[in-house]
Amino acid sequence: MIVDSHCHLDHPGLAEREAEVIELARAAGIGAMLTIGTTREGWGRAIAIAERWPEVWAAVGIHPHHAGEEGLSDPGPLIEAARHPKVVAIGETGLDFYYDRAPRDAQARSFRTHIEACRITGLPLVVHTRDADEATIAILEEEMAKGPFSGVIHCFSSSRRLAERALALGLHLGIGGILTFKRSEEIRAIVKDVPLERCLLETDAPYLAPVPHRGKINEPAFTVHTAEVMAKLKAVAVAEVERVTTAAFFALCTKARPLARAA
Repeated sequence: MIVDSHCHLDHPGLAEREAEVIELARAAGIGAMLTIGTTREGWGRAIAIAERWPEVWAAVGIHPHHAGEEGLSDPGPLIEAARHPKVVAIGETGLDFYYDRAPRDAQARSFRTHIEACRITGLPLVVHTRDADEATIAILEEEMAKGPFSGVIHCFSSSRRLAERALALGLHLGIGGILTFKRSEEIRAIVKDVPLERCLLETDAPYLAPVPHRGKINEPAFTVHTAEVMAKLKAVAVAEVERVTTAAFFALCTKARPLARAA
């Protein structure tokens, strides 16, 4: 069993093929998927998809791109949405200084509000960070000092320093199709040194399709290709990567475990 710990099943390219995407994932051995709602409207879509499929769960958050118009300063809406039995994580949230589509202070404020919601609900945090390593580290360390929370740096493609600081804080790294890209030698070198039990597999579908599907719409079934590359990197069997990363997902998203057994 493989878990796709981060996908966007409500986004174009997947939403209109929902049943087909789920069936292809099942055929590929994907036993669980976490679909991410990135706007208030998107929360409803993500939860509705999770309600339709026993192997799908949802996360609710405001992507940093939308922090300008939808950024949160009150954790209340997240806490309320997290009451749903299939909402098992908070996010994605964080900092994106590459596109800078929202004011940086709004991104930071919303990021901290999501962390507060994680402390209150006990759900893990899903972190997006791009070209913002030092600011991300600072917020994570400052907030962890206020009270513990768990989480994952999703779609890890950052510096070794960010990886080391995140691991020191007890966070996981989400590893996606970027690991398979020819230009990703530095990322592979970092991931090679990360304990396998601190890694989650993900696609970020419909984006960032792994080799051999570069340039195509990504989907959860393609998680297997990242698992294969990670197995070679770690010099272990693919089955071991599947076992350990799946266990890591359910250890992090503890709310999903009873639902997984029921499914």
